[in-house]
Amino acid sequence: MRLGVLDVGSNTVHLLVVDAHPGARPLPAHSHKAELRLAQLLDEDGAIGSDGVDRLVAVIHEGLRAAEDKGVEDLLPFATSAVREAGNADDVLARVRAETGVELQVLSGEEEARLTFLAARRWFGWSAGKLLVLDIGGGSLEIAYGIDEEPDAAVSLPLGAGRLTAAWLPGDPPDPEDVRALRRHVRTEIARTVGEFSRFGAPDHVVATSKTFKQLARLAGAPRSTEGLYVQRELKRESLESWVPRLSGMTNDERCELPGVSDGRAGQLLAGALVAEGAMDLFGVERLEICPWALREGVILRRLDHMDSQEKPRGAGL
Repeated sequence: MRLGVLDVGSNTVHLLVVDAHPGARPLPAHSHKAELRLAQLLDEDGAIGSDGVDRLVAVIHEGLRAAEDKGVEDLLPFATSAVREAGNADDVLARVRAETGVELQVLSGEEEARLTFLAARRWFGWSAGKLLVLDIGGGSLEIAYGIDEEPDAAVSLPLGAGRLTAAWLPGDPPDPEDVRALRRHVRTEIARTVGEFSRFGAPDHVVATSKTFKQLARLAGAPRSTEGLYVQRELKRESLESWVPRLSGMTNDERCELPGVSDGRAGQLLAGALVAEGAMDLFGVERLEICPWALREGVILRRLDHMDSQEKPRGAGL
């Protein structure tokens, strides 16, 4: 069947269409993105303003039209931290439902971490052993660890690249004191969670998902996205540590000229790099591998698992 996931994230609204059935690898068929940056559209009370809601409704309508054009049979719409933490989240969801007919499922931070972990586990398989998975979004940082498909520990921290940029780095280029203050904040927040994971022992494999990590890996010399999903891409902490001071001295326009950095993400790259560097340092990670699958694929895989369990009659055996 043809499935679609409509991901209302902190940076973008992304429709991913795949051809899939239980037991098979989902095959991407279409992708439709619109930059919204909801994490940066919050007012002083933490609510999404009327203009932001207008834009969200319009973009969801675009996604619905694209899904219809591509023959999507089952659409899975969900929202993450920007909507979840908005002061007027209930009103936003009600308006989206009334004007588009879409019932957005708001994922908790822990659900985000668990679904992203599931996607990484399926991508790398059982031979990867104990996985530590890091994901930097626009509004939050997710961390998950485990040896099975369900992680033993999963947390979500308010350390998204878009959120931090808007709150901590107003200058262009940013003021060095602001950068130092953000660095302290990031490391304090991450350090509070390290003990929850360290009791399980060292991971066998550390992986990262998200556009931020992909762009940082590209800066450090990883292959271009045009070389395909199956080319190994990694990020070494040593390389990242050398890039952070360079990024902090650049303007937004200068970051746009870097390889693999999109115009829409350039402004958030420094904050994302500080989060990535802090997480790798505090968790003792020297290198990590980039995983092509993330939250959207996790949502699809969970849906396929649910379909498979419904189709098998009880007691049917193999």
